[in-house]
Amino acid sequence: MAFRKQTIRRSALSFALIGFLMTAVTGCATDESGGASILDQSWEEIEAEARGSSLTLMMWMGDPLINDYMQDFVVPRVKEKYDIDLTIVSGQGNQIVSTLMSEMESGRSRSQIDMMWINGETFFQLREIDALFGPFTDALPNSRYVDYNDPFIGVDFQQPIDGYEAPWGNVQLLLIYDSTRVATPPRTPEELAAWVRENPGRFTIPDEFTGMTLLKSLLMAKAGPETLYGEFDEELYEGWSGKLWDYLNELKPYFWRSGRTFPGSLAQLHQLYANGEIAFTMSNNDSEVDNKVNEGLFPEESRAYPLNTGTIRNSHYMGIPKHARNKAAALVTINFLMSPEAQFEKMQPDVWGDGTVLDVDRLPDEWAQRFRDMPGRERAPDRPAIRPYALQELAPEYMIRIAEDFRTNVIE
Repeated sequence: MAFRKQTIRRSALSFALIGFLMTAVTGCATDESGGASILDQSWEEIEAEARGSSLTLMMWMGDPLINDYMQDFVVPRVKEKYDIDLTIVSGQGNQIVSTLMSEMESGRSRSQIDMMWINGETFFQLREIDALFGPFTDALPNSRYVDYNDPFIGVDFQQPIDGYEAPWGNVQLLLIYDSTRVATPPRTPEELAAWVRENPGRFTIPDEFTGMTLLKSLLMAKAGPETLYGEFDEELYEGWSGKLWDYLNELKPYFWRSGRTFPGSLAQLHQLYANGEIAFTMSNNDSEVDNKVNEGLFPEESRAYPLNTGTIRNSHYMGIPKHARNKAAALVTINFLMSPEAQFEKMQPDVWGDGTVLDVDRLPDEWAQRFRDMPGRERAPDRPAIRPYALQELAPEYMIRIAEDFRTNVIE
């Protein structure tokens, strides 16, 4: 969210708590806002209903380029095209889940959120409490340009999206390094361990979503790429995660500040890298290295690459609460976000660089050519070159457990 930039903190709602509260909220989960019938309308009728609406989108707002894209491009475009007043508010992950659960538990018939930026763990939790509207993606005209059979789009953390969230962007984790200080970047977990030992204090892992995505990639390298695919397996997790914690704890004394502390955000990690305190950072956005160089934050000599053992690729999505006030406006706005126009703008390296979810071969010829002619990035391999190293996301329980156990077994 990609979205993946969503900060992972200990789940505010444990699975046991979710199960307990489901009995409390199920009775008020029935859609009373006419949402079920809106999908029976024609797209022209949905657009007409959306006109003049106000819409609230909750999303992570921690990146200036993403914020600029939304405020300077998306907000004025949906106003101009559809007379929709889009308001963006900050919120992610557990905040979204707890907000919707509280609304459902209190019996509110209308949510304060009309749509939200989600994936993975959040999608899992919202499905568990039956808080999502859908399936709706078949109603979106621009869905015809999406290949939902692509496992990196139609499956979110091993969960079929089944029309309950619409793909918005597609990204892959890359390591970023300063080529003036790292002549030969490590390509495997073993080479990374050797480099960290030989260069004490120059590497660390952020205690947030991107860092946990790297840990999942390392876990999969140890277990074998497909060993952990499918539903969460406690026995497999315990066996292979133990090897991961051993690996990290052996390296911990050689981390930044001798592993006594870890960056709490990706922004902090980026700043340490920009200041020259560490030689590596990382990003779930495989184009971010160019963005940050263009912003003047990263050194010109920065480069990005995937590990040869693979790094996780995933998509991030837009969802609609079951009790959203303005479902028509949400549908129209999401359809616009999936349009060739909006996806092309978002994908440009100097705008956001977010990978498109559109199958270029399905686009009208003019748009297909524009996507193919888009300037390539300068400091990271092109997307076709990194796809062979792409790993599917694991089931959401793996992310939750890794985030918790990293703090227990490594940080504390």
